[in-house]
Amino acid sequence: MATKALGFSVTLSDLSKTFSSKSPQHTSKVRVFTLRCSAVKGERPWKTSDARLILEDGSIWKAKSFGATGTQVGEVVFNTSLTGYQEILTDPSYAGQFVLMTNPHIGNTGVNFDDEESRQCFLAALVIRSLSISTSNWRCAETLGDYLAKRNIMGIYDVDTRAITRRLREDGSLIGVLSTDNSKTDEELLKMSQSWDIVGVDLISGVSCKTPHEWVDKTKQEWEFNSKVSQETFHVVAYDFGIKQNILRRLASYGCKITVVPSTWPASETLKMKPDGVLFSNGPGDPSAVPYAVETVRNILGKVPVFGICMGHQLLGQALGGKTFKMKFGHHGGNHPVRNLRTGHVEISAQNHNYAVDPATLPEGVEVTHINLNDGSCAGLAFPAQRIMSLQYHPEASPGPHDSDYAFREFVNLMKHERSKKSEPQLSAV
Repeated sequence: MATKALGFSVTLSDLSKTFSSKSPQHTSKVRVFTLRCSAVKGERPWKTSDARLILEDGSIWKAKSFGATGTQVGEVVFNTSLTGYQEILTDPSYAGQFVLMTNPHIGNTGVNFDDEESRQCFLAALVIRSLSISTSNWRCAETLGDYLAKRNIMGIYDVDTRAITRRLREDGSLIGVLSTDNSKTDEELLKMSQSWDIVGVDLISGVSCKTPHEWVDKTKQEWEFNSKVSQETFHVVAYDFGIKQNILRRLASYGCKITVVPSTWPASETLKMKPDGVLFSNGPGDPSAVPYAVETVRNILGKVPVFGICMGHQLLGQALGGKTFKMKFGHHGGNHPVRNLRTGHVEISAQNHNYAVDPATLPEGVEVTHINLNDGSCAGLAFPAQRIMSLQYHPEASPGPHDSDYAFREFVNLMKHERSKKSEPQLSAV
């Protein structure tokens, strides 16, 4: 935006004769300054608002843009994590969503290429209060703004994130349109937000891998904390519904050989691989929008031990005959308390989901093993008769810092127990 700068010119006049007294010894010296001002156009040295976030309720939020430019539509959710924004940016479970960070200061550690959770950024946009003007971290390789611009991800800052968060808590998740295009009117953008819906959309197919592949990378030695690694090797087939790489690293660190398969991979092909266990991963969106995935899960249940995480947990719930429902504003953050009902221990967990399993709809024999202490929702299931375990949160994340990592050990023990059963000599009937 143009502003005005002032130019000055000064004229000096000596009026000492005019105001001199009768006595030459008492002559007064008076000088008069004439100030002339002129206005010229120039640019402000700071960035001004050049973006709009328009929510489906009609509210308009002006902000400053960083990263990519353009127009984008998505579901607005808030995340209460204090740090870990790079893991959030590359978590495929955020596909189709604008992520609003409630922590006001973002970007001060920059980004590095070791903390990425997938091959690209899948979220629709990032919304923050304050963008750090400098970075300070020994692993920093790039600024947050440059990182998003290269990946064509929009971001805005200098917006009242507290007010938007309160609105989302009161009204629930809202569809929003973010735009830096001045040619689009507020009415046009509002119509876009009110005509788009994330419910019932298959988002998994857009984030899943296309072909099977092996995964071998473990947790790096400087970050490894588990010394109780199984001496046996177990083959795990991991369904990629939007899998985070650290899930695969933790499984590999527990001695698993991993084959990652696409979301549409047939159950029959999986069983031909004769795996020791199957992992159903996290992923974005509505589990009811992917009936093919529910059917795949159903066809595998009871044949091998299975472990579901987040979306995998919800798909297991539906495959068992239960129902899922959309939460008001979901769980997104690295500080959610969860109680393990079997041990009584409380874990600090990282969560990212807008849907939950209704435990009242599950069949007899299915046990609720964990609950979210913020709202009492189901956070974990087990069905011992069919060798099933699942969690609604991320055991590979480290907000606790390692409160939930035991889940991988339990899955390994489940596979170990199944292997020992198969190796037992079969007693013939007398």
